[in-house]
Amino acid sequence: MTRLTHHELIAFLLAISVMLLFSRIAGELGKRLKLPVVMGELLVGIVLGPTVLGMISPEIFTWLFPRSGNVTYAFDGLFSLSVVMLLFVAGMEVQLPLVLKQGKVAIYTSVSSMVIPFFTGFAVAWYFPSLFGISPDSESHLLFSLFLGTALSISALPVIARILMDMNLFKTNLGMIIIASAMVNDLFGWLLFSFILSMRVHTGEGGMSLGYTILCILGFGIFMLTIGKRIIDKALPWVQTKLSWPGGVLSISLGVCLACAAFTESINLHAILGAFIAGIAIGDSVQLHEKAREIIHQFVTNFFAPLFFVSIGLKVNFITNFNVVIVAIVLVLAFIGKVTGASLGAYWGGLKRREALVVGFGMNARGAMEIILGTLALNAGLIAAPVFVALIIMALVTSLSSAPLMRRFLD
Repeated sequence: MTRLTHHELIAFLLAISVMLLFSRIAGELGKRLKLPVVMGELLVGIVLGPTVLGMISPEIFTWLFPRSGNVTYAFDGLFSLSVVMLLFVAGMEVQLPLVLKQGKVAIYTSVSSMVIPFFTGFAVAWYFPSLFGISPDSESHLLFSLFLGTALSISALPVIARILMDMNLFKTNLGMIIIASAMVNDLFGWLLFSFILSMRVHTGEGGMSLGYTILCILGFGIFMLTIGKRIIDKALPWVQTKLSWPGGVLSISLGVCLACAAFTESINLHAILGAFIAGIAIGDSVQLHEKAREIIHQFVTNFFAPLFFVSIGLKVNFITNFNVVIVAIVLVLAFIGKVTGASLGAYWGGLKRREALVVGFGMNARGAMEIILGTLALNAGLIAAPVFVALIIMALVTSLSSAPLMRRFLD
């Protein structure tokens, strides 16, 4: 059985230490400048990755972050676990009853803010694939077009919530409309992305039929959000009072998350979908103490999140893979599709024009969710490095510009 050698274990532990320490320093500096924490973590990854450290000292870079061998497998496992944990926390932010409370305007906004950017992205990728380095005759043409449409339609619920809190809009009518619409975007966006990854498996390696996979995930989702949720509601009071605090609720919650992730992975859908659905079922429970929710959130966002976002900078050289044409296209499509779609939906739902534009720019923040989406697509071979770099830049630009543009249209 292959094991990490003495020197490999030292390199592995030291690399994790460096990633955590530097990402915390960068994150704190970013907070002082009122920048998203994820930006600091990404910059640390770029500095530690092939873009900077790999150019200055290739020997140190390859020793800390080898491209092959046992350490690589250990990192792959750790980063896969990190993204599962991140989607679990993102699922905990989704509160389905809130969507229903917002009525027609939230439904119109959520549908329009997904449909318009999806078809905008799909159409550009389908009719002009060469702009992204895709051959129109290749097998990946359809999958890439579906992916780009999905990437442009998804929002970043955690980032949007933070922006609304900073602007004192979270508890307002506009804030609740934006949050409810973003929840629907996240739910259907990740579901669609998981099916796209599944299609790649079926067109490449084979496996169980896609129809069987769809039946399995529908049954699983319905079970978790109905019977599963009732079981969780019944079990949580006992877990939180009878088991040691907070270890009991943390262990049970993460255990359910990983079991659900393993199930969706076993039916050829990515593990993130199972983790996301588990997060919705647990996070939506009225029995979950806010303190328990905060402990889970802090654990994931202060350990797994920095490791994942730093790892993004380790994957590609952001200088050599920067393509100004692709970056410009992705940015223009992101703003036009999302802002237009969300604003029109809010306007059709009954909001005034300026209020609808506030909703549109609020929904445009992509942040961490877009970065996770791009990373998974890169790992699956759906996109090339230049498109990945463009998605990262788009996620940062939309997140940074969202609040100033919202203020522009507020009364």
